[in-house]
Amino acid sequence: MENTSTTAPLPAAEKTATGKYRAWLQAIGPGLITAALVFGPSKITITSMMGAKYGYALIWLIVVAIFFMITFTTMSARIGIATSESLLTTIGRKWGNGARIAIGIGVFLVCASFQAGNSIGTGIAIGEATQTNSVIWIVVFNLLAIAMLFYKTFYKTLQNIMIVLIALMLLAFVTTLLFSKPSVGGIISGLAPVVPEGSLKLVIAFMASCFSIVGALYQSYLVQERKRAQPDVKQSPKETYPGMLILGLLSAIVLICAAAVLHVKNLPVNSATDMARALEPIFGHFAAALFLSGLFGASFSSVIGNAALGGTLLGDALGYGGQLKSGMVRLFIGIIMVIGAVVAIVFGKLPLELIILAQAVTIFIVPFIGVALYLVANDEKIMGPYKNSRFVNIVGAVGLVIMFLLAASNVQALFFS
Repeated sequence: MENTSTTAPLPAAEKTATGKYRAWLQAIGPGLITAALVFGPSKITITSMMGAKYGYALIWLIVVAIFFMITFTTMSARIGIATSESLLTTIGRKWGNGARIAIGIGVFLVCASFQAGNSIGTGIAIGEATQTNSVIWIVVFNLLAIAMLFYKTFYKTLQNIMIVLIALMLLAFVTTLLFSKPSVGGIISGLAPVVPEGSLKLVIAFMASCFSIVGALYQSYLVQERKRAQPDVKQSPKETYPGMLILGLLSAIVLICAAAVLHVKNLPVNSATDMARALEPIFGHFAAALFLSGLFGASFSSVIGNAALGGTLLGDALGYGGQLKSGMVRLFIGIIMVIGAVVAIVFGKLPLELIILAQAVTIFIVPFIGVALYLVANDEKIMGPYKNSRFVNIVGAVGLVIMFLLAASNVQALFFS
């Protein structure tokens, strides 16, 4: 018998609602990409250690870090909206090509140094969940990431994958939170600023990694990529808020889970997978697998995002443009991915020499990037109506002080301890 049924078209209102939702997702895409690349396996390890050692006491630190991250990320987004030239090009015009090249090469070195940790996190997450060799998965997912570079619309592909990975992380970690049954009173008490004895190193490490000025810098590039992809859509710096709030939410959830599961049993954390191992005997394999799926999302998103950040900035610094459609930019992105995969396979962990290199470069490059962002955002000729407000200038100045204090503490730890 002939089937004469047809699919009914969507009502106009439903089409409009669907279109608005897609447009909203695309609008917040740059912020989500930044959140995904900042929230990597190292962030999971640090927040797990904070919760395992000090319970709920350091939740307030996440609020502070995200507040400053929002300030500088929206500052960078406004620069991307206000001008059609890249941020490094603007910096080169204001302070010379030496400053432009130094930032680009510095960011590339930092990204290349930490890429192995992202690859290792990806391999371990799948390897632990499937009881297979992590090296296999390091190779597989780096090849998948490199294959993305051959897509003509790389930015749209990057954005869509990051949205999926963010959704995976939220599902995994929120479900893990429900398993953990945390103390509501403990969470509320953790919003009161205190620095427990012995926690200063973790406080500094978390603040330096979550208040990521390099990630904030990249926001201007992502906003401009979106402008090129959708030139008719109105841009707003407030569209970065959801991504940064998700970054804070993910960090808080992991800390709270660690406090509820590890702190009460006095279990230590040395790696991002320790949480999954602790969950399994208490809540079963499903809970452990859920956490590992969140770790995979965090690691793989950082594999792609971290490489895109380093490759874009190096390409722009060397005069190849800061656009993801550039062949040389994609080559540099691929080089970072290959470096990370090779180091991960050969050493099985992030070598101390690379950590020291990344820390040394970060100490000198991050404060300069922060000052450059702040000064460009206050240049009325460049920014016009998007120039910093008085409130943003005050908050930004406090953020710069924090950056220099973090840099000073890193100098002391790296060279004098």
